[in-house]
Order: sequence, then structure tokens, then C-alpha cells
Amino acid sequence: MPDDEHSKIEEKMKDVVESTRKEFASIRTGRANPALLDRVNVEAYGDIYPINQVASVSVPEPRLLVIQPWDRKLVPDIERAILKSDLALTPMSDGSLIRISIPTLTEERRRDLVRGARKVAEEMRIRVRNIRREAIDILREKEKNKEITEDDLRRGQDDIQKLTDAYVAEVDSLLEAKESEIMEF
Repeated sequence: MPDDEHSKIEEKMKDVVESTRKEFASIRTGRANPALLDRVNVEAYGDIYPINQVASVSVPEPRLLVIQPWDRKLVPDIERAILKSDLALTPMSDGSLIRISIPTLTEERRRDLVRGARKVAEEMRIRVRNIRREAIDILREKEKNKEITEDDLRRGQDDIQKLTDAYVAEVDSLLEAKESEIMEF
């Protein structure tokens, strides 16, 4: 398989792993993390913005998020957006700052979060396998059109399978790390 095609396939698989990292970062654990709010959008100035575009988010303590809006008028809008989200967090405001205390998770909630993380990981594995399938289809088409030999097809399939195995293993290791982080007390 030519190096440019190989690198394109590898780049697509790296993108899937990066997406996995981002998805896992937004899954709540017992620890405060600004990435928790990445999927929360605020209605402001007649449009919808992610929180990080209308405020700064910091973590002064392990179980506390502090949101400092750049415009004080946005405090109620940010509070409303957090309450509407599926994060089950309760913001507290003093008029200029919003504090979110991250409560400890119950055992049942931890198991639910692990199930969600496993679901995300499976979706990402499927995306990697779909990239593999598309690449192999391209190779088969080339072999059919006599652009490559049967041996080249086999070598290409082996290379693609090795890449697939490596990136699926990386998704699995990210899942394992996230599961242990969620189940940590």
C-alpha cells in the first residue's frame, strides 16, 4: 500500500481516538474538570455559544468548578444552560461568579457512567472498523482494475488490519482508564 494512502487511513483512525478522548473528557467523574461543560451551550446575544466562548472555567479545588462570565449579564443564562444540561449539576451564583460543587457519585450512578463510557468506546471501535472496511474496499477495487497484484492486496489488508488492531487497542486502553477514574472513590 502506498505511504500516502497508509498515512491517510492512519490519520482517520487517529481522529477517532482523539474523538474518544474528547467524549471521555466530557463524561462526569467525581472530580471537577472544565471539559465537563464542553457540551453545554449558552443562549447569549441572540445566538448559541459554548460556555468556554462566553466565560472562563477554572478548577480551584478538586470538587469545584468556577465559571467567570466575561459579561455579568450572562450569569442567569449560563445557570439556566447548566441546569438544562444532562449533567445533574446545580450552579450557585453570587451575581458575578458561578460555582458548581461536584458531588460524590453514588455506586449506581458510577455504573451508569461506566455503561455510557463503554457505549462510546464501542461506537468508536465501529468507526475504526468502518475505516478499515473502506480502505480494504479501495484495495479490492484497485486489484480488480489490475492496478495492484493479489499479493499487494494481501499485504495491504494485513497492514490495514494491524493499524485497526492498534487503534482499537488504544480505544480500549482509554476506556479502561476512564472506567477506573469513574469507579475511583
